[in-house]
Amino acid sequence: MTKIRNVALVGHGGAGKTTLTEALLFVNGAIPRMGRVEDGTTVGDFDPEEQKRSISVSLALAPLEYQGHKINVIDTPGYADFVGDVAAALRVADLAVFVVSAVEGVEVQTETAWKLAEERNMPRAIFVNKLDRERASFQRTLEQLKDRFGAGVAPLELPIGEEAAFRGVVDLLADEAIVYDNGSGSGKTTAVPDDMATEEHAVRDALVEGIVVADDDLMERYLADEKLSTTELEHALAKGIAEGSVFPVLCGSATKLIGVDRLAHFVAEEGPEPAAGDGPPAVFVFKTIVDPYVGRLNLFKVLQGTVNQDTTLLNGRTMSEERFHQVSTMRGKEHHAVTSVAAGDIAAIAKLSDTTTGDVLATRGADITVEPLSPPEPTLAVAIKANSKGDEDKLANALHRLQDEDPALRLDRNAETHQTLLWGMGETHLGIALEKLSRKFGVEVQTEDVKVAYRETITAVAEAEGKYKKQTGGHGQFGIAFIRVEPLERGSGFEFVDKIVGGAIPRQFIPAVEKGIAETMSGGGLHGFPVVDVRVTCFDGKFHSVDSSEMSFKMAGSIGFKEAIAKAAPILLEPVSELVVTAPETYQGDLMGDLNSKRGRIQGSSAVGNGEVEVVAFAPTSEVLRYAIDLRSITHGRGRFTITHSHYDPLPAHLVDKVAATLAASK
Repeated sequence: MTKIRNVALVGHGGAGKTTLTEALLFVNGAIPRMGRVEDGTTVGDFDPEEQKRSISVSLALAPLEYQGHKINVIDTPGYADFVGDVAAALRVADLAVFVVSAVEGVEVQTETAWKLAEERNMPRAIFVNKLDRERASFQRTLEQLKDRFGAGVAPLELPIGEEAAFRGVVDLLADEAIVYDNGSGSGKTTAVPDDMATEEHAVRDALVEGIVVADDDLMERYLADEKLSTTELEHALAKGIAEGSVFPVLCGSATKLIGVDRLAHFVAEEGPEPAAGDGPPAVFVFKTIVDPYVGRLNLFKVLQGTVNQDTTLLNGRTMSEERFHQVSTMRGKEHHAVTSVAAGDIAAIAKLSDTTTGDVLATRGADITVEPLSPPEPTLAVAIKANSKGDEDKLANALHRLQDEDPALRLDRNAETHQTLLWGMGETHLGIALEKLSRKFGVEVQTEDVKVAYRETITAVAEAEGKYKKQTGGHGQFGIAFIRVEPLERGSGFEFVDKIVGGAIPRQFIPAVEKGIAETMSGGGLHGFPVVDVRVTCFDGKFHSVDSSEMSFKMAGSIGFKEAIAKAAPILLEPVSELVVTAPETYQGDLMGDLNSKRGRIQGSSAVGNGEVEVVAFAPTSEVLRYAIDLRSITHGRGRFTITHSHYDPLPAHLVDKVAATLAASK
């Protein structure tokens, strides 16, 4: 193969990306028959979790050959929870083809993927799929595309018929029709139907004007009514695509194999070549697959040079050398061994010792700079724990391997609530992660609600006597500490003041009083939550020359503190989070209403461009633990947010009993 094309199929779930991938493979002879998403027989959806749900949950590589080209098709998920794999695919693809359903039109994940591609100024094209379906409309979909993505959206084809009558496409550049009538995916060229001639000429003229506007020579010839060849127009179009100024629209039906061959031709002829160098070999790892039997498998793109069997490269992150023993191309889950991989191509390598997603491997001394592959910030958490003590180490290892495969997962240990939190992009993402823990690594876990790290403090000054007296057969225990508690400003923590005079408590025992108080504060106040923002003064005490000890004064400090805070008007504090929410401005009222219902306090809102508004608010953490789900529902998936801990505020009195009851029930 002398020419390489890397194309990512992106768009909303259900638009037909995986079926289109299957159709491309079949029409070009890469597979003997087409599989179906519904029964889990496609090349792209090979994970049991994908087959069970009939959705793609990770990217899949599907190379094919077309007229001297190798086309690496990357099928990507269309569900919001798996946008991390979409971003990874766009990092290594040189062209993004947006698959849009002619029935549903432009949907939210298409918009999300467009923003990702736009940020990279990436060449983009569009394939309007499902034109054979009931309620399909190419014109309606085209108008939506232009409305959402601008004047650069330009149809290269028009459908011949729609819904059940859809049978072919008109090639606007070649000024001819291609009709598909035998189900093989191979079309027959014919004249443009008479009833379409007027529309075809008008759309073609607009297309040609859009193409030649960036080429002075072609523009002059066009204005002089000189006939421009299809080849000339294709070359000018390819330039506009590469520059990100033209977004061609093709159309067809993946299930009926209409227009699929033309998409392959478009990618090969108009798609950009990979940007790759001629220097010493260097590769970028964009995806890691962990198999419990095979081990770690890394998908990589060659940035420059040629990677051969037994090439040794240096991992820039670990600074360790890795030898490329088992290099292969992948088509879905199938591996095909290769001896070399050229610059710009994509392949897989098994059993590297310590290489994972985002790593760059290059010849020692090579000067290679690659933008880091940053996973999306997870927004939803579930608390997990091993089914048994014996499974804890097994769970930790399995979670680490799961994160290798999916960097969008994050693991946290909350020291205050003593919970292990698995963070993900949504309920489906987390559910699939837990299924993989069981299927791939044989680890079963229990899940529970995420606990909120409440705290306690006081609002008044109070004093108490801490008395610890215990008589045993030998030496007894005796210690008395008089302490005073008073509130501090929020966020001050704990302050201990020694006011002992005249040896009322021997100097060596005063640290024990402080230790007893500090341990009691961290262990929980009246409701069992850590106590904060308190100054404690030890101002008097008594001791016994024989029976006093560090233990007795530690206990005296603890007892005195508990009694004092009970008299100091204690309150519960709840954590408050700061949310920064971005969404289309049409949802602003609903957003604010929802945040208000969550006891949120709106700090402000402002327009941020592209018809979007940013809302900043403080809200109790307990109210926004599942905000990712709520926001998706309110904005139909078009909203996004960041959340960070801000401060603690007093919990309203009417909620104290509810929180205390929840804590008691969890013990």
